[in-house]
Amino acid sequence: MKLKFTKMHGAGNDFVVVDATKHAFNLSSLQINQLANRRFGIGFDQLLAVGTSEKPGVDFSYRIFNADGTEVSQCGNGARCFAAFVHDKKLTDKREIVVETRSGIIKPRLEADGSVSVDMGEPVFAPAQIPLLASKQENSYSININESYIEFGALSMGNPHAILIVENIDIAPVKTTGPLVENNVIFPERVNVNFMQICSRQNVTLRVWERGAGETLSCGTGACASVVHGIKIGLLDSPCLVSTQGGDLTISWTGASNAVFLSGPAQSVFDGEIDIVTKQQ
Repeated sequence: MKLKFTKMHGAGNDFVVVDATKHAFNLSSLQINQLANRRFGIGFDQLLAVGTSEKPGVDFSYRIFNADGTEVSQCGNGARCFAAFVHDKKLTDKREIVVETRSGIIKPRLEADGSVSVDMGEPVFAPAQIPLLASKQENSYSININESYIEFGALSMGNPHAILIVENIDIAPVKTTGPLVENNVIFPERVNVNFMQICSRQNVTLRVWERGAGETLSCGTGACASVVHGIKIGLLDSPCLVSTQGGDLTISWTGASNAVFLSGPAQSVFDGEIDIVTKQQ
């Protein structure tokens, strides 16, 4: 079977995007994982499958798969690439698109300068809905990692995030502490781990260890979650510029009961076609 795809990235967070509006998307987790291999496949952080929606007033649906083949509910950088893809491929001529995801409806908008803005919905702080095993909602929580307590904020942007504030992003223990927090039992569905250095009240630098993908160059929902946490505890103001290894994102949030807005680039890299072959186990 041959698979046509488009390689895209949003601030260095890279995706393979597949048009499944005319046929069912039926790749297995193993096949997705093989395609994600950067030496023997295409290579990507996530795969996005563009589909139709039967809901009134909704233009499209899309599914998101991590590099390990697991399906997730939300991806901010992916949402921007999704919007650019359906517009570039002339699947729609709308500038604002209503999209169904596993976590709800989002509304990405193509701006005149070529960037894409996305209404990411309201952040969720209730532990049971993140999900996080905690008896009550707090501004910060702590866990014991290798006999040392780590403090973090936690919330959901359609997917679970832990936010750790660090003094120096360059030496933050992303690759060591990241997977330990990701897989800690306090997070029943694992968690994306954000390491944030605050540079000013409207500028932060960020590195993210994504569940099922490892460290990525950028994470849109991670940028949203980190800024929301910083605003909530009184350290940041909106709008806030988030500098990642792959580029800059702008996050706006005006407080409780309001949606978070994410703005940033979305670029196509190339179109391709690949034979789908499953390795024998």
